[in-house]
Amino acid sequence: MIDQPTIDRILDAANIVDVVSEFVTLRRRGVNYVGLCPFHQDKSPSFYVSPAKNICKCFACGEGGTAVHFIMKHEQLDYFDALRFLAKKYHIDIQERELTDEEKQVRSDRESMLIVNNWAQKYFITQLHEHADGANIGLRYFKERGFRDDIISKFCLGYSLDERDALYKAAIQAGYRKEFLEKTGLVITYENGSVSDRFRGRVMFPVHSLSGKVVAFGGRVLKKDEKTAKYVNSPESEIYHKSNELYGIFFAKQAIVKVDKCYLVEGYTDVISMHQAGIENVVASSGTALTQPQIRLIHRFTENITVLYDGDAAGIKAALRGIDLLLDEGLNVKVVLLPDGEDPDSFARKHNSSRFIDFIKENETDFIRFKTRLLLDEAGDDPVKRSSLITDIIRTVAIIPDNIARTLYIRECSGMMEIDERLLLNEVNKIRLRNNEKQPTAPVIETAPAAAPQPPDAKPPEHSPFEGLELALLRYVVRYGEKILYEYEYEETNEKVIIRVAEYIRSELKEDDMPFINPLYRKMLDEADASCREDNFVASRYFLAHQDASVSQLAADLISEKYQLSKYHAKFQEIKKEEDSLHQMISHDVFGFKEAYIRKQINEIGLKIKELQKTADLGQVVTLMKEQDELNEIKKALNKRIGERIILKM
Repeated sequence: MIDQPTIDRILDAANIVDVVSEFVTLRRRGVNYVGLCPFHQDKSPSFYVSPAKNICKCFACGEGGTAVHFIMKHEQLDYFDALRFLAKKYHIDIQERELTDEEKQVRSDRESMLIVNNWAQKYFITQLHEHADGANIGLRYFKERGFRDDIISKFCLGYSLDERDALYKAAIQAGYRKEFLEKTGLVITYENGSVSDRFRGRVMFPVHSLSGKVVAFGGRVLKKDEKTAKYVNSPESEIYHKSNELYGIFFAKQAIVKVDKCYLVEGYTDVISMHQAGIENVVASSGTALTQPQIRLIHRFTENITVLYDGDAAGIKAALRGIDLLLDEGLNVKVVLLPDGEDPDSFARKHNSSRFIDFIKENETDFIRFKTRLLLDEAGDDPVKRSSLITDIIRTVAIIPDNIARTLYIRECSGMMEIDERLLLNEVNKIRLRNNEKQPTAPVIETAPAAAPQPPDAKPPEHSPFEGLELALLRYVVRYGEKILYEYEYEETNEKVIIRVAEYIRSELKEDDMPFINPLYRKMLDEADASCREDNFVASRYFLAHQDASVSQLAADLISEKYQLSKYHAKFQEIKKEEDSLHQMISHDVFGFKEAYIRKQINEIGLKIKELQKTADLGQVVTLMKEQDELNEIKKALNKRIGERIILKM
């Protein structure tokens, strides 16, 4: 058995473009890639790959899904063998054995820690907006930084009260265990048994994973105290590894794919201010040196990265090593030096997106040229320093994996450093040879034979006369199943009621005994309804990573932008607009489904009446006509709710 954290690591590492391009020649088309489908005789490219959604889809034969399910289909492997295939590709070690009780506890602990962090995020937001200190200190600070309300809300910014254990008391009162408050680093327990909040008196910046889960926090102190660290971050834990996370990646991934470029900055406020200026394809290393997992995270979405520096020479030199790792990963790296006294935060607050982007285009420099000039200026005429500089530059050029790019850089550096090109080429080749000799071999993970037997053909799903309407409702479940649709409070009891998309759709259909006829759709709706209240449940991720290939493939269909919606949905092409109108759209389609269901019953009763009239059974005819009238009244009421008539061929 492969445990869930390992499965998650494999799914996060598997770049759909990287995986598919090993078997299909892809070329860019807009924000996606397209190629000839490997699963049917494709004469014109119909196989689309979406880096942003990490899925593929053929719009001719219908095959597609995640990287796992692409490998399952292409290599004729089962789900777990496909995971092993990808684990080997990305050098992820997996242990094939039954989980021990301790490991099962660790999995449970991870889920509990994510739930606690999610609660803490909401707690900090509440303190920022509803507590006097939060509004007067925290919110005032964000306003002074120029952050708009929508940006504060988007990044879930908050405030931790300047009290010793305010969060701890609130968490215990809300039913959360001290153990998980400690493990997430939200509280600190001292040897004498006393407990204090880690982030007290700080404005709070939640750190979201690629999938949007809150894995950590950063807190900035507002008091001027030399003994107090300006920033405090969550400690390493089972759910947070600093070297694997990039601040802002959850909010930036779509924009990075769209413009095919990522801007790399240093801090939280740099990311937030650039978003506010309209530049969303930006992430931060949060003041730490870049690591390979962070770089691979960026590489999933683009090959082009521009690093923004604030002009501090010491800071630039410290960051050079991290940029060497970017080159090693095969990324195209450029550098922009901001004007003296400016950082991305301050510069973004003074300029709109077009002016900022124009400045970047006018001033961005190729990294090798930038580094060479920087070190040449520092070395001056000192022969020892120049020798050290040349060695440093040669090491960087040797890292570049592409032969043509490496040759061009050698030629350019030869001119800039006034050294014979052949000498540089020989030194680069020596370094690459040594590096190849030191390269560790990848761990061997046995996989099942490629000719694994195929499972027997699945029984075709039962035909449903409401196929289109069921699919339209299921689309909401897959895309937005965990999102809150309605939230209200009973005045008599002050009881707060929250209704999420999946449970609303299922409860509405169950109330009138109108289940989905298609068993696959019914299964997916039931699973979403059972899980949508879990804090770490994201419907789209859950269904795309589903072990059942038919579920994951259908999820890929429903998430794909090319999925054709009804005439009503055509008014809501943009995802943002659709999310804003979910309650209206879902209600419309639920009532449309009910109206079609009742109209079918009316038609069936009409046929029975015709048959009974031949037998002169007037008593039963009258009974059926009354039933038909009642259904017609319900149908009229539903049509009124819908606002327009739905045409459905029976």
